[in-house]
Amino acid sequence: MSIVTVRQVSTAAEPLDGRRLRREHNREAVVEALVGLFADGVYAPSSAQIAERAGLSPRSLFRYFDDVDDLNRAAIAAQLATARPLLDIGASAQDRLPLRIEALVRARIRLYDAITPGARAARITAHRHALVAAQVADSRAYLREQIRRLFAPELAGERAALLPAVDALCSFETYELLRVDQQLSRPNVAAALTRALTILLNPTGELS
Repeated sequence: MSIVTVRQVSTAAEPLDGRRLRREHNREAVVEALVGLFADGVYAPSSAQIAERAGLSPRSLFRYFDDVDDLNRAAIAAQLATARPLLDIGASAQDRLPLRIEALVRARIRLYDAITPGARAARITAHRHALVAAQVADSRAYLREQIRRLFAPELAGERAALLPAVDALCSFETYELLRVDQQLSRPNVAAALTRALTILLNPTGELS
């Protein structure tokens, strides 16, 4: 009797496991398809475009996601997850100011280069999707807190009022402005940000 029961359970489990794996595979395929479209500069693709790239039918697309909001959030989250190791600045508030500034600028350029497609898509779709807007706000808050901790000695007391300006300088939006609108190379972006941060954070404006 026990042997029959085990076999029955095993037989019933196999189709369930197969469906679960297929569902997970198709869900990942949809996310990868949308991330790929972001990388191609298509930030608001149609369901048909996503489905075609994922190798699925448009009708089946939302078997795996609640709605477009859920799909966008998942794709943006997937790209941010791959860039998570790049969040580490590699410096602390105890290090000399020039070293901290250099480390922050280097880390932010590295991060923004990695997340550009997803970050652009998030900002384009945020006004339509509350979950994506919350995702963008959370990311900004995390990066702002990084700056506050890293430059705690320089942002103490009345100088705490400088935090919004320092945060804006180190934002993805500023990086996009410098790279795309002003067409600066990465080394020139790094030099401009380093100089601006030094002037803001060091009352003497000295680089060393």
